Amino acid sequence: MDKILEAVVTSSYPASVKQGLVRRVLEAARQPLEREQCLALLALGTRLYVSGADELPRRVGCQLLHVAGRHHPEVFAEFFSARRVLRLLQGGAGPPSARALACVQLCLQLLPEGPGADEVFALLRREVLRTVCERPGPAVCAQVARLLARHPRCAPDGPHRLLFCQQLVRCLGRFRCPAEGEEGAVEFLEQAQQVSGLLAQLWRAQPAAILPCLKELFAVISCTEEEPPSSALASVVQHLPLELMDGVVRNLSNDDSVTDSQMLTAISRMIDWVSWPLGKNIDKWIIALLKGLAAVKKFSILIEVSLAKIEKVFSKLLYPIVRGAALSVLKYMLLTFQHSHEAFHLLLPHIPPMVASLVKEDSNSGTSCLEQLAELVHCMVFRFPGFPDLYEPVMEAIKDLHVPSEDRIKQLLGQDAWTSQKSELAGFYPRLMAKSDTGKIGLINLGNTCYVNSILQALFMASDFRHCVLRLTENNSQPLMTKLQWLFAFLEHSQRPAISPENFLSASWTPWFSPGTQQDCSEYLKYLLDRLHEEEKTGTRICQKLKQSSLPSPPEEPPVPSATSVEKMFGGKIVTRICCLRCLNVSSREEAFTDLSLAFPPPERCRRHHHHHHHHRRRRLGSVLLPAEDAGAQEPGSAGPPRQRKHCITGGVPPTILDMEGLGPHGLGGQSGQEEKVERGESTEEAAAAGEEQGEEEKAEAEEKVKEKEEKVEEEKVEEKVEEEKEKEAQEEKEAAAGPGPGTLQSAAAPSGDGSRSVLDLVNYFLSPERLTSENRYHCESCASLQDAEKVVELSQGPRYLILTLLRFSFDLRTMRRRKILDDVSVPLLLRLPLAGGRGQAYDLCSVVVHSGLSSESGHYYCYAREGAARPAPAPGAAGRPEPDNQWYLFNDTRVSFSSFESVSNVTSFFPKDTAYVLFYRQRPEEGSEAEPGSPRPRAEPTLHKDLMEAISKDNILFLQEQEKEARSRAAYISALPASPHWRRGFDDDKDEDKGPPGGCSPAGGSGGDFHRLVF
Repeated sequence: MDKILEAVVTSSYPASVKQGLVRRVLEAARQPLEREQCLALLALGTRLYVSGADELPRRVGCQLLHVAGRHHPEVFAEFFSARRVLRLLQGGAGPPSARALACVQLCLQLLPEGPGADEVFALLRREVLRTVCERPGPAVCAQVARLLARHPRCAPDGPHRLLFCQQLVRCLGRFRCPAEGEEGAVEFLEQAQQVSGLLAQLWRAQPAAILPCLKELFAVISCTEEEPPSSALASVVQHLPLELMDGVVRNLSNDDSVTDSQMLTAISRMIDWVSWPLGKNIDKWIIALLKGLAAVKKFSILIEVSLAKIEKVFSKLLYPIVRGAALSVLKYMLLTFQHSHEAFHLLLPHIPPMVASLVKEDSNSGTSCLEQLAELVHCMVFRFPGFPDLYEPVMEAIKDLHVPSEDRIKQLLGQDAWTSQKSELAGFYPRLMAKSDTGKIGLINLGNTCYVNSILQALFMASDFRHCVLRLTENNSQPLMTKLQWLFAFLEHSQRPAISPENFLSASWTPWFSPGTQQDCSEYLKYLLDRLHEEEKTGTRICQKLKQSSLPSPPEEPPVPSATSVEKMFGGKIVTRICCLRCLNVSSREEAFTDLSLAFPPPERCRRHHHHHHHHRRRRLGSVLLPAEDAGAQEPGSAGPPRQRKHCITGGVPPTILDMEGLGPHGLGGQSGQEEKVERGESTEEAAAAGEEQGEEEKAEAEEKVKEKEEKVEEEKVEEKVEEEKEKEAQEEKEAAAGPGPGTLQSAAAPSGDGSRSVLDLVNYFLSPERLTSENRYHCESCASLQDAEKVVELSQGPRYLILTLLRFSFDLRTMRRRKILDDVSVPLLLRLPLAGGRGQAYDLCSVVVHSGLSSESGHYYCYAREGAARPAPAPGAAGRPEPDNQWYLFNDTRVSFSSFESVSNVTSFFPKDTAYVLFYRQRPEEGSEAEPGSPRPRAEPTLHKDLMEAISKDNILFLQEQEKEARSRAAYISALPASPHWRRGFDDDKDEDKGPPGGCSPAGGSGGDFHRLVF
């Protein structure tokens, strides 16, 4: 019967005839047969199934085995013995064929239980291990996987199971797609999935095998001597439990036995796995490993792999099946590569065609990818401005897509930078601390230079001034402004947590300051602005002369000098009018100013002011906030957050002062140059002492008389203006009914008799009329003699940035000692500054420089600030309301942390020695001016010139290399350090300093940290 069947199968009859004859033979085989005949049929069936040339003999062989197994089980068990299986699997050289393994799998389904079956399974446990150790191809491996999935008893057990799993990983690494075309690729994918599925099945049964398999996987992909392993290894990753990710990455990134070359090779090959279409979580593992490398400062690997692979990852966005993983990896790679524009610029030629392809695809996946890609591009253009020619085609390609807000861009850029990654070593080594979570950069204290650092941070946060400085062109004639430009550019774009201002400090050094000693920040600010102003003025004049000399004939009229940057940003104008009380002749003089120095009114003045004049003056100046009696009229929900009550000075107590022993150099707190002309003084002695407040008790009676006369004059003026102010008061009361906005300081509106002061009180005092009598009499030209007169100061033009200095430091001529006024002065978010002609201008608070200490020669300066950009024009009915509080920062030398207006308001309440000293206010634009309604593009930082961009990129790379080198040198010793909790205290908390004073003045700053003292 077997001979007949074999002859029929190998004959040349038509297929239909062959099938009819085979059916008759199989029907006969179902009947009882002799043992020899049955064994012959089984041998034929096995031979046809394993070696058949085409589909027909294989199908006949399969049918024969099925018939014999079901109808002749005893003979089948005898035939399919362990010896037969061994002969079948070892019939040829090398590993067994896939057909032989398939035959074994088929026969196992038909084999009856018994001692013979046990022998077969024991044999197969050895043979499948031997098979995978011989590195078979994808088809054989996949057949082994199917065999073990169907018959788990064939899987090696005991210690052999781990070896088997590791060898399966090795086999996957050698897979190569054998056929071209879609069919071959699909078959290859299925084979890899079957093998990785077997691994997952074995891991579920024995979880302890996972980590050794991962080590084997890393060994395969990190090997630099063999040919690159197959991307089929990506199929393994989808079966790895995600909860193992952190531990695996941490161990791997800290393993000293892994060389940089191995790590670079491994991560490069893992990134290639993004193209594996069926892999889940591949992007998560790639990103986790990149983060791990950043955390241990292995930046050279990250830079090299990013530049080598970012274009390949980007190209995978074309394919929907791998788009999600590719986009995740691309976003992480781009958003972390912030030290240089190189990686982003590699993609610029590819972005427009990619956008066009995704638009043409018109799918949900493509649309989502387009939106995220556009967001990425906007982030990168914001981060690396200055390449308009390169960016123009890219921006044109994405012009119709959504533009993210600036806050969103800053959030994305801040969360993923390599220098923002938390390091396991940071708690022990502050040198390895990352850049502040705020994204802002600190300034290193070079030895009692906190007064410079605070002023520089306040100027930097004045956005319009910063942009003006950063726009400065090359080859200008302003060396100091150029140094400030470089400092601001590094504060904006550096990856360092803090930079050194040494170059700028030496260039802007105030000649009369002593190096290494604490100085007055206000005096430094005035000197700095004056230097910048004079330098620009001189440079412009020289340029104009050179231009004129090159012309054939000189112009008839000299050109009008344009305003300097300092004048545009900080320059205002003040008018002083003096009225002779005899002939009533008025002389006036207009002067420029860059800051106003506000003296503290004497206690008697303050008390009388509260009782008699506050109502009229508040209306005249345009109130900062509501009067006290209206404070209860807030709308529900408009109340500011709860604030701890301030410790106020009672009305009858003079300003809190502290007499200091000894006598130091004078000049702190006074005004120089043009400021002296507008400073308010009460006596000749004060004029000699740079306009400091009256402190002599013997003048009290005379002053009382002067005040009474002032009150009469003031009341007469007010009565003349009653009619024109009625409408204004009605409007203000309407606005007041809406209640104060968030952060409103009630005490700033109408100080009661408890002696509390606000900035408005000091402005009132500065602008109040002054009687010139006795020794201060005025020489009237009309009368040609000295006469009693009244001096009135008015602001004719408000600056864009209003700088107010509270004169806290004075030299007391009576006691011959220095003193500091420690009074708490409430600082409003919104200040309504009165201008001449009854006009008013709204100003938003943007920076507060605080002095901590008891004397101008000691203590510490730090700065609260927020972005001092143009605020939107106030909505109708809301002009008197402070703008909602946006993000505040605390700049304390090298340390920068998030803060709030609450902290600004309460700093003196919590720390009596810490008092507001210099205030920066930003003019709020009028309706329709400066605003850019509907502008979709975020406000980017100005373009930097090429040399500056290159210097920043080089320094960022240098910093990454320094961090990497230091991390490597210290990582070896980390295990020997005690893991006591107190080691971490002070390094991980980046919160505002509400629980303690912001720190003392020292070269390390108030942060307790230690940073690289490198000058860019």
